[in-house]
Amino acid sequence: MNDIGCSTCCLMNRPLDEAFDLIAGRTGLAEILSDGPHCLFRFEEICHSFNLRYTVHAPVADINIASDNEHLRRAAITVLGDLAGACDRIGAERMVVHPGHVWGEEVRSAAGRALNRSLGDLAAIQRDVNVRFTIENMGAWEICFFREPGFLDRLDGFNLGFALDVGHAHVNGNLEAFLERGRAIHVHLHDNCGIRDDHLACGDGSIDFRRVMAALPPGATKVVEPTSFQQYERSLENLGRFSP
Repeated sequence: MNDIGCSTCCLMNRPLDEAFDLIAGRTGLAEILSDGPHCLFRFEEICHSFNLRYTVHAPVADINIASDNEHLRRAAITVLGDLAGACDRIGAERMVVHPGHVWGEEVRSAAGRALNRSLGDLAAIQRDVNVRFTIENMGAWEICFFREPGFLDRLDGFNLGFALDVGHAHVNGNLEAFLERGRAIHVHLHDNCGIRDDHLACGDGSIDFRRVMAALPPGATKVVEPTSFQQYERSLENLGRFSP
């Protein structure tokens, strides 16, 4: 059984148990996008019926840990704290969190301060759970925080992990800089041609996956984030050639 997992994001049109059935046939690691039909707050018990290792991606649609509205920021932290408890109960190894976004330049400074408060809150929650929090680098969208490797110093200050999204870094032209830092404990694998965040199968774009696989830290959990399960299967075939 290979150690490169598959995200349930490509199987959101199926119930979580059916998604797990497909994933379990190819790998022992599933990343649950805890949103919509795969929300762990509704379907946590299904995870106990499968002999899979898990990582969990926190909700993306309604969560903004950089919100300058303190009520909304606190609500986001509450959701993430509750989700960390679910991660513990299913034995998840990593919980991936987006670093938040800003709705206008006039509030960027306030949003940056809010993000710092949230990172501190997450660090406090992490001390009381077994799952390791990982903050994901974002793609080319200017509204998003954490697009450059310099942000890693902030994560280090809070003892939070780093989730390297290879495709996002490639679009921003800084994949090599992220690889040189060598700090990722979790990795999202997908491809693009350096223009858009296409989430192609690994090997179908312009990313040098031979270089990527050789540079990843040995203990990093690795998950393909495809747009279809067929792309996951093609990624496995290609990565088998690219691996050192």
